[in-house]
Amino acid sequence: MSTAASTLAAPADLSGATRGTGAQLRNVAIVAHVDHGKTTLVDAMLRASGAFGERAAVVDRVMDSGDLEREKGITILAKHTAIDWQGMTVNVVDTPGHADFGGEVERGLSMVDGVVLLVDASEGPLPQTRFVLRKTLAAGLPVVLVVNKTDRPDARCAEVVDESLELLLELADELELDENTTARLLDLPVVYASGRAGRASRTRPGDGELPADPGLEALFDVIAETVPPPADDPDAPLQAHVTNLDATSFLGRIALCRVRAGVIRRGQQIGWCRADGTVTRVKITELLRTEALERVPAESASAGDLVAVAGIADVMIGDTLADPENPVPLQRIHVDEPAIAVTIGINTSPIVGRDPHPGTKLTARQVKGRLDAELVGNVSLRVLPTERPDAWEVQGRGELALAVLVETMRREGFELTVGKPEVVTRMIDGKLHEPFEQLSCDVPTEHLGAVTQLLAGRKGELGQMVHSESRVRMDYRVPSRGLIGFRTEFLTITRGAGIASHVFDGYGPWVGELRTRLRGSLIADRSGPVTAYAVDQLADRGVLFVGPGTVVYNGMVIGEYTRAEDLEVNICREKKLTNMRSSTGDELVKLTPPTVLNLEQALEFCANDECVEVTPESVRIRKVELDSHTRARMRSRAKAAAN
Repeated sequence: MSTAASTLAAPADLSGATRGTGAQLRNVAIVAHVDHGKTTLVDAMLRASGAFGERAAVVDRVMDSGDLEREKGITILAKHTAIDWQGMTVNVVDTPGHADFGGEVERGLSMVDGVVLLVDASEGPLPQTRFVLRKTLAAGLPVVLVVNKTDRPDARCAEVVDESLELLLELADELELDENTTARLLDLPVVYASGRAGRASRTRPGDGELPADPGLEALFDVIAETVPPPADDPDAPLQAHVTNLDATSFLGRIALCRVRAGVIRRGQQIGWCRADGTVTRVKITELLRTEALERVPAESASAGDLVAVAGIADVMIGDTLADPENPVPLQRIHVDEPAIAVTIGINTSPIVGRDPHPGTKLTARQVKGRLDAELVGNVSLRVLPTERPDAWEVQGRGELALAVLVETMRREGFELTVGKPEVVTRMIDGKLHEPFEQLSCDVPTEHLGAVTQLLAGRKGELGQMVHSESRVRMDYRVPSRGLIGFRTEFLTITRGAGIASHVFDGYGPWVGELRTRLRGSLIADRSGPVTAYAVDQLADRGVLFVGPGTVVYNGMVIGEYTRAEDLEVNICREKKLTNMRSSTGDELVKLTPPTVLNLEQALEFCANDECVEVTPESVRIRKVELDSHTRARMRSRAKAAAN
């Protein structure tokens, strides 16, 4: 939970405020599907509490403090803020909405006593809504339903509430909850809100209209009524659960904790319970609590509080800080298993370190050290050895989570080779099983046939289809393999008007071979700079990824071929000089600009025998085996083995 957001806006002076304790304290997590407005609503809650001050320059989505978060417009890391509202302190954990960062959601739920579930007033419950709601009900947490964006022109508030209740009942049946718990779920409070306008009301507005009440009083009142204060015992022996990690240059590693029992104090000797069962006595050198967007020193914190603790250099997520005389560890945080894996290794291309602004971290030792450091704070990631000493298999929840890791590393100066994403399989009852996803597609009616055909080729099974005016929503169960490279093709056939989201849906029997890419690659057959003459001559062969002046090498993928097979081409070919005058010699040629792929698109495009070369300046696709003769022999052997 980074606090870099504190540099974006000056918080109000809360030094004289009385922080809520006991009955005046609420710990809540805000969960929702991606882009349903969680972070915007947190902005509105901070603004309503006066946290920004009168003269502060307010930044939208202030909790999304990371560069990648602001660029992509999504929340990647769960973050915590404390909001003081009329004598009550509300600790709010803002969680990611994308399924690939589900580990952050699971950590956030372990810190709180209730959940605010946001649902878009138009889109309604989507796959990630189901994921976070299932985790919430399994943890036994009370739920406040917030129908957000009621001012959307296509809002349908009443239908969305009904859909949310149906989802609650369905999940209650899956989890086999008792009748009393199910009955309480049907009476869950509903708040109608517009996070952008900073308004909330318990009275349902007309579709497309703002809530009737001018502020967020209704939301805070419902949180106070529905979410119980912490039931933790401040008189019991100390137990504090480490749920996340942060670091500063001054204090070093910081453990972010939920105090489950007792009181923790600055300078106190505690028992540090580690994963291997050992208990070590350590001293807390600094204790920090959160006020709005800043951490401030505190002398003590009691049961129910969320605090940051410094002084334990090697503390890990899931550890327990306990009474040294009676060290009782808490149950470690459980997260779902990873479903997607990529191979990450050092850059082995012929032009490694030769970019105008090359990477500074090129060795296997540096790459391995960085991956090990990522494991400290990312509980949903796994790093496994491979046959090569300079490459490792990295497993995560999805392509986006792994792409974010690689993008972060390249910005830190690493040069890497990243393999094609593959699924993590399992043997169940002696049979091979693979992960499946629950996919929801919202597309214009005219693209229904194309999307259906696309998913049929990827072994998708249609669950239900709902028509509404000019759009269709379809729910599929698809092998995770079928969604590798799906997004780019989906956006192409729907001309950017389609919306797709998916969430992990368990393991199922292997469905056989999938062919998700129908076109081959254009491959450079020599090294050198790309020439405009060659680009013009190859324009009709496919879509090029490089333009004139770009340095390429033998075995580098420079475009997408129009046919299914690969084609090796001379992209460095120069126009022959002649002393004969030509009537067309001085004509200008208009070249089609190259299609520049970002990291995620490059990983989606990769074929089985290709990988991605990543540097701080460039993203290139290349063949794993650069020599064309060796590739031909490998294809022949594979064909012979298949026959």
